[in-house]
Amino acid sequence: MSRTPALSIVVPLLNEQENVDALHAEIVSAMSAAEGGEAWEVIYVDDGSTDGTYERLQVTQASHPDLVSVVRLRRNFGQTAALAPGFDQARGGVIVTMDGDLQNDPADIPRLLEELGRGLDVVSGWRRVRHDPLLSRRLPSLAGNWLIGVVTGVALHDYGCTLKAYRREVLEQMTLYGEMHRFLPAQAHWVGARIGEIPVKHHPRTRGKSKYGLWRAYRVLLDLVTVRFLGVHGTKPLHAFGALGCIFGALGVATIGILSYLKYTTGVSFIQSPLLLLSALFVILGGQSFLLGLLAEIAVRTYYESQQKPIYIIKEMHRAGEPGPPEDDPLREPRVSGAPVGGSGRHGRWGRRD
Repeated sequence: MSRTPALSIVVPLLNEQENVDALHAEIVSAMSAAEGGEAWEVIYVDDGSTDGTYERLQVTQASHPDLVSVVRLRRNFGQTAALAPGFDQARGGVIVTMDGDLQNDPADIPRLLEELGRGLDVVSGWRRVRHDPLLSRRLPSLAGNWLIGVVTGVALHDYGCTLKAYRREVLEQMTLYGEMHRFLPAQAHWVGARIGEIPVKHHPRTRGKSKYGLWRAYRVLLDLVTVRFLGVHGTKPLHAFGALGCIFGALGVATIGILSYLKYTTGVSFIQSPLLLLSALFVILGGQSFLLGLLAEIAVRTYYESQQKPIYIIKEMHRAGEPGPPEDDPLREPRVSGAPVGGSGRHGRWGRRD
């Protein structure tokens, strides 16, 4: 395939040797049936597999050298870290992610792309009918999706579904850590992306062993706190710590007020009352909160200034004297400083903003 791909499909795998051949065959079948004939590629990321997954991927890559790329990590880093090199190696203007266990259906990819073509920036899959255990998978997932929606303000039915489509320029605004891959739609929303969701098929696992369990729940909760803090206070941490300091300070003043009232109405001793110690504790915690906020402000300013990282994200810019395509041109790309946003501009038919 000599053309530059408009679409990149990123698939992380861990000990899925029994599924590699069938997975690739289904992806090829689904994309061959897609209308438009746009060029595409698939990037398989072996996340430290200990079985024959990498060997099967080598065979697949050898049979489709212009279509398939294979990235092998030195050890198991986790799904989020496995997606990151796939994003880095992707050449398409649209990037689709999916699991490698055959529970996601590649036939749903054209439907995701169709939704992107209607002007969305991120389209998330919703496994409306799931074929997973109720107690260990579905119920925790329902609770987690509700909590993530409340905390982030982006209500999706299924944050845990890996089958998603992104515009390249949206992903380039974000960095992956921990279990952050499931929060990408929320992060995308915070940078101004338009988010959509469609029901997708979900198949029961027939080969291999699931890598998920309840033990991941605490990681998700901790990362949720991180995502919320970075999304709301990432450039102004003193606002968060300062508010906390004000609360503690107010509690300290209120405690002293109560103690003073009791002193002059009932004769309670300042020295013997535990309220004096409680008031001092609140005042100390308030001061420490302010100091932590100042330190965080210094760290944030150092981060942005050392990397010359802007604190804003431009969606579109039209410079004086630079002619642009007609406003009604469906292939018109946003331009920043005379260059397409995202660098590649290879959105093709799927990336149009109609």
